[in-house]
Amino acid sequence: MKFTCDTNVLVDVLRDPSAEEAFSVFLSRFSHLTYLSAVVILELRAGARTSRQAKLLDQEVVQRFARANRVFTPSADAFSAAGKLLATLANREGWTDAHPSLVHDALLAASCRESGVTLITRDRDFARFKTVLRGWRFVAPWPQVSQ
Repeated sequence: MKFTCDTNVLVDVLRDPSAEEAFSVFLSRFSHLTYLSAVVILELRAGARTSRQAKLLDQEVVQRFARANRVFTPSADAFSAAGKLLATLANREGWTDAHPSLVHDALLAASCRESGVTLITRDRDFARFKTVLRGWRFVAPWPQVSQ
């Protein structure tokens, strides 16, 4: 089983020492199974408002996964699946415009499915996707997995 963390989980890790400790414990056991999504890189980078924050993000998060060849990116098929997911939800829920974070979430979910990666998240929006986007998994932090 492979894992990736949602943006909300990594933001907690960067801001909260107890979340950072939990993440470190998780990585000490599962770093070989943990990947970083390019969608999450986009969201984290958009939130890094100072050059210091951007440098820290690049050095401590992005490069760590990039050096280990553990960054995955959505394919054209994932973009298509995310669009289909959003259209289905728009029809079902009666909305006309998707919030950008929901678009990112749909793309993240679709790319996790195609890469066989389980998403670690606190975001409850992902539950809305399960009936439309079959075959992908998400869990709350921090999953207990046997090696």
